[in-house]
Amino acid sequence: MKFRKLTGYSLLTLLILISVFGLQPFQQTIDAEEALVKQTGVYANEIRRLSDASYLVAVRTPMLEVTADMLRWWFSDFMQTTEHYQWWHPKDHVWMDWENKEPGKIIGASHLVHEYIGGDLSKLRIQFVNPIEFFDYDPNNEDTFVVCARIGLLNEEMNIAKMCHVVRNTLNGAEMRSRFWLGHVAKREGNSTVSSLKGFIGNTFLIRLLAVNKQSAKDLRRHAEEEMKYLAALIPALYGSNRL
Repeated sequence: MKFRKLTGYSLLTLLILISVFGLQPFQQTIDAEEALVKQTGVYANEIRRLSDASYLVAVRTPMLEVTADMLRWWFSDFMQTTEHYQWWHPKDHVWMDWENKEPGKIIGASHLVHEYIGGDLSKLRIQFVNPIEFFDYDPNNEDTFVVCARIGLLNEEMNIAKMCHVVRNTLNGAEMRSRFWLGHVAKREGNSTVSSLKGFIGNTFLIRLLAVNKQSAKDLRRHAEEEMKYLAALIPALYGSNRL
């Protein structure tokens, strides 16, 4: 009888641990390399709940008459004002500023934004980091522009997601592959992430399951699809007029 009770307690404990942490709590779900596929037109548009209960949002945007260098210029050099930011999405983009921005550079800078994603105004701090953090090497070259970031709350020192944009030159322009991972929580101090109880709890399977829902992922996908289409239409003429 005592053995049966111990077995019952063990099974109950195991079920509780699985419900809180998931089956594979330490599995790596940042699959940024999927955006480096060489073929065009095959990168999948999708939203998907991952095994750790985080959400993947993937968006492919064909960009006719656009090059990887144009996107590098947009992020590193041109975009400086709220007006520029609103050109990128006239409806959803409200306000922007930069933190730690140096001319011609994007790594180490944080883009401070107010933007609508779905019906809610999101106030975010998008901290651009070295792509090595996501790929274990830097995949940037003359035909490829890669920009990666940690997405955090602007009014609270917490990060809540990660993202990468990969722009590959094609025969008639470029193709952008965007990849977002929602539910990666970390307390931050400046540009560094630090261990915290809130961060640990926020990354558990159960909390992600409750806090990150499919509608949020769908809203982000719609927003990303729209803003990148605006950018694809805007940037060729803008780049040409500013590079004369």
